[in-house]
Amino acid sequence: MTTITEVTVRDVRFPTAASGDGSDAINRGDYSATYVELSTDGGPTGAGFTFTNGRGNEITCAAVEALAHHVRGRGMAEIIAEPVAFWRSLVADVQLRWLGPEKGVIHMATGALVNAVWDLRAKLAGQPMWRYLAELPTDELVANIDFTHITDALTADEAAAILDKGRDGLADRLALLERDGFPSYTTSVGWLGYPDDKVRALTRAAYAQGWRAMKMKVGGPPADDLRRARIIRSEIGPDALLMMDANQVWDVDEAITNMTVLAEVDPYWIEEPTHADDILGHARIARAMDELTGGRCRVATGEVAANKVIFKQLLQAEAIGVMQIDACRVGGVNEVLAEMLMAAKFGVPICPHAGGVGLCEYVQHLAIFDYLRVGTSLEGRMVEYVDHLHEHFVDPVRTRDGRYLLPTAPGYSATMRPESIATFRFPDGPAWR
Repeated sequence: MTTITEVTVRDVRFPTAASGDGSDAINRGDYSATYVELSTDGGPTGAGFTFTNGRGNEITCAAVEALAHHVRGRGMAEIIAEPVAFWRSLVADVQLRWLGPEKGVIHMATGALVNAVWDLRAKLAGQPMWRYLAELPTDELVANIDFTHITDALTADEAAAILDKGRDGLADRLALLERDGFPSYTTSVGWLGYPDDKVRALTRAAYAQGWRAMKMKVGGPPADDLRRARIIRSEIGPDALLMMDANQVWDVDEAITNMTVLAEVDPYWIEEPTHADDILGHARIARAMDELTGGRCRVATGEVAANKVIFKQLLQAEAIGVMQIDACRVGGVNEVLAEMLMAAKFGVPICPHAGGVGLCEYVQHLAIFDYLRVGTSLEGRMVEYVDHLHEHFVDPVRTRDGRYLLPTAPGYSATMRPESIATFRFPDGPAWR
């Protein structure tokens, strides 16, 4: 059986700040990846990463190095047989856990390593990740979840019941995706650093390409936010969806006040309206939006939700109408499985956070799996799409008419092109000299 013989981590950064790509109310970054490769004794190489925003990527790389001994030398048979024990060797390291626990840099590094292991699992099975997960027996999927601290929201038996039910109609759902693709929305039209004429041109082009759901960044001067929102709405008409993302910049009362004004353009959701850890604040905003819009505008969050416990509380407090799982903010696929199943139990649709470096590549697999085995509905479900940096991946996302097409290559679509790594390696790659 395959053994992991070496763990290699690289600091890869792309100079996106200069063009305004990815700009929002808080962030002006160089999209970056703490990129991990797991070498094996004759088998494929597992690839994984966590996404960062430039400076600080070296810290996440160092955290991967600090955790690597938990992965190096491990046999895949051992990991697959005892997946929770493996996961806990990383998140419950008796010394490194203090740096979290289960949050921040140390947890993101865990996600990079865990996702690389899952990429290796799918490659060894010869399947794309979504199919590998969708075809796993219920007991094996449940065995990959650490239910510690979430049994008051989801038990193993409840998770098994959801997954068993997800087998019904799976072939029909798969046929639909093979025919039509998975619904998506684009954020590429509305970065906060873009001038009005660029926003208008990008919105018009996206609509012509088939996108009927678009997201803009808000959190600048309120008058500017409303002006830009009116531009987008004028281009897409009354029937297309317009989402907004404040990237945590507002206080709770400020969020309610600003969204009262922005309600004019009929937003479908307001994303990260306040601090990511403010569960009760999100709940208050959600109630206000429900009263203001009659339920038309939802609260969405999750891209920097640190772990499954934060998601548990968001769901229990009825603080969100959309859960935005992130593939590598949390501790990899194992933890995402728990989050998906909690969302299904509470009846909240999942619209994964994407963009960045490789997040689209990752989360397409998770969204497809969620539809096939967990949520089993496309109502209210979309995957975020951002149109840059895909060319750096061996198996990049593919879209048609505003929808993701199913990945077919084995693995988690996480493998970067060697030439991209060489060019954008920080600080000595040619792009940074």
